Amino acid sequence: MTTVERFAIEGPALIHPTVHGDARGCFFEAFRQDLFERNVAPGVPFVQDNQSLSRPAGTLRGLHFQLDPRAQAKLVRVLRGSILDVAVDIRPRSPTFGQHVAVTLSAENRAQLYVPTGFAHGFCTLEPDTEVFYKTSDFYSPTHDRGLAWNDPALGIVWPVSEADATLSDRDRLHPRLADLAIR
Repeated sequence: MTTVERFAIEGPALIHPTVHGDARGCFFEAFRQDLFERNVAPGVPFVQDNQSLSRPAGTLRGLHFQLDPRAQAKLVRVLRGSILDVAVDIRPRSPTFGQHVAVTLSAENRAQLYVPTGFAHGFCTLEPDTEVFYKTSDFYSPTHDRGLAWNDPALGIVWPVSEADATLSDRDRLHPRLADLAIR
C-alpha cells in the first residue's frame, strides 16, 4: 500500500509507493488517480507532464510558481539521480506563509512530492545527470509564470550547494525576494 506523509505546513505531501521486486527488477504504480484523490488531494486534475535533465550536480531550478487563475499544483518525482526538492508557502493569508518543506527525492527511493497551488517550487540536483519528471494541474502560461529568489535568507532554506557553486539560469538569478513578491 502506498503511504502518504504530511508536514507541519498544510498542503504538501510526500508519497511513498509500494514497490514490488523480484529477481527481474521491480514494479510500482507511479500514479493512480483514484488513490491520489482519496489520500492526497481530491479534485486535482493533472493536464501536463514535464521532464528535465540537469547535467551537473548543483543545478538549481526555481523557485517557480504561476499566479491565479493559472496556478499549478505539481507532483514531482525523480527518474534518475536525486534532488533536494523544496516547496515554499506563498499563500498570503496562510499561517505558514514563507515557510517551506524540503525532502530528498531520488530514483532509488521513488518518493514523490505533491506541491499544491499557492506554493513556489524548486529543486537542486545532488548527482550529475539527474532527470526529474512532474505533473502539473494547469498548462504552462508565460503570462502567469513567476519566481521567488531561491537564496532569500528570509526563507531559511539550507541548499546543498553554495551560491557561488550553484548552476542557475539567468532567469532564476533575477527572481524577487519574498518581501518583494507581488502575489496579493
